[in-house]
Amino acid sequence: MTPDLDVLLDLATALVIGLLIGTERGWSARDGVDERMAAGVRTYGLVGLLGGLAALLADHLGALAWGAVLLALAILSTAAYVIGLRTKSDQGLTSEIALLLTFLLGSLALAHDRLLAAGCAVVVALLLRLKEPLHAALRQLSADELGGALKLLFISVVLLPALPDRGYGPWEVFNPYATWWMVVLIAALGFAAYVAMRLVGTRHGLLLTALLGGLVSSTAVTLTLARLHGKRELHALLAAGLLATSALMFPRVLLEVTAVNLQLLPHLLWPLGAAALVYAGGALYWWQRAKAGELTAQAEPPLKNPFELGPALRFAVLLAAILLLVEAGRRELGDIGVYLVALLSGLTDVDAITLSLSRSALGELDPQVAVRGIALAVISNSLIKGVLIAMLGGTRLALLTLPIMAGGLALGLALVLI
Repeated sequence: MTPDLDVLLDLATALVIGLLIGTERGWSARDGVDERMAAGVRTYGLVGLLGGLAALLADHLGALAWGAVLLALAILSTAAYVIGLRTKSDQGLTSEIALLLTFLLGSLALAHDRLLAAGCAVVVALLLRLKEPLHAALRQLSADELGGALKLLFISVVLLPALPDRGYGPWEVFNPYATWWMVVLIAALGFAAYVAMRLVGTRHGLLLTALLGGLVSSTAVTLTLARLHGKRELHALLAAGLLATSALMFPRVLLEVTAVNLQLLPHLLWPLGAAALVYAGGALYWWQRAKAGELTAQAEPPLKNPFELGPALRFAVLLAAILLLVEAGRRELGDIGVYLVALLSGLTDVDAITLSLSRSALGELDPQVAVRGIALAVISNSLIKGVLIAMLGGTRLALLTLPIMAGGLALGLALVLI
């Protein structure tokens, strides 16, 4: 009986999978004294083909036949590992596990899922190749960073799906799932920025550090940079950093609005985008005016633990409180009440009020009121940054930055009111 073309293609894929993984294993051991690993490309190729033939055999003799072949391969791999321990006491299990994976992927290719099997083989080979970078990253990883990553995964993968997705409390304004989802959004954004900052570091200069730090907390970076005003020769560069880190607030707000209530985005895109461009233009101007020697200056923004459950819980409480205040203000004072809450909330945190108004606009809150409230929160938050620059950075630094900030805010507010 002539073999089916699909079966031949499946077997060829199983062979190529083994050759791919074997090539990586053989290349990794090319400078070693272990000749067995130097010939690994052939062994892995044969194991991949063996996995395909075992799956084909299972179609005729049943799953037990496939299991028997896998068991025989596992016994051979274990024996090779034990023998290797006699000459190399610190021998790992990576090659043996890769060999078993090659067999399984070869079998998967015969299950008429060639693309999945080939894709997994590429991932396996890439993971094997990343041994040194992964080990180097682990050596640089602190306990706080590892704990922060695990806690972030816990609140997003474990806790979030378990929360009820329905309203509670006065006017049913508190939705545990929706509130915690917004907490996860902010935590993930801050964690991603923290990781980027750790990868880049501060050796690339103050401006890039200010940009990355602004994604974590633009207010914190504003405080840090303003305190460096004593070095007069850095004022142009400090002005560029202050404007750059403040400019990032606008795309951050747009990202949060997009994630929660996409219908508000067209109303905020032009006002906040225009303000961001004014800020960015000012930052670019002062960066170009900075002397060449200033570009090597570094400022370390406050890099705190990337994620902690305590601040996340406090942010969730803040979100719930603002949601309640927005609804109460709307019912008692109308639009004016919403605007007052937005102004006061923006003084301390623009993220919470942005998320709260965006979510409230999904219900009974007028979208235009939500848009204006977010704009007011952005303005009040920017004004606080301006006050910090004036108080901590001195007159000259304030003169370099505040006119540009005022121009950007005025343009954004004019576009909101049109």
